[in-house]
Amino acid sequence: MPSTKKRITTYLTEEEYQCMTQAAVQTGLSVSEYVKRVCLGHSVTSTVDYQAVLALTKANADLGRLGGLFKMSLSEGSAGNSSPEIRSILKSIEISKEHMVRCFNALVESFSRRQQRKPTNENSS
Repeated sequence: MPSTKKRITTYLTEEEYQCMTQAAVQTGLSVSEYVKRVCLGHSVTSTVDYQAVLALTKANADLGRLGGLFKMSLSEGSAGNSSPEIRSILKSIEISKEHMVRCFNALVESFSRRQQRKPTNENSS
């Protein structure tokens, strides 16, 4: 049975096509479904945002765990004997902190792009 759906054809520059394809990938949708939802004004949720929030949650848990280890190492009283261990914990905390900063930046960038794409209503004052 032939499909009753209608097809729309449009022409894009290479840059426009790449931008649209990248946006569709970030939402986990096909390009066709992404374009349809955007054109019809339906919500499009980025999976990148969810991934960034999950990564931040995990990094936050890692920092809490490493902070507990660091506190335990200091409270044992033998800080001089476990200096390499303390340095290792501090390095792990620094790596986790850098990872959190990268995730925060990716999330903020994603929200900024979304705000820039929103149409402005010039009639409202």
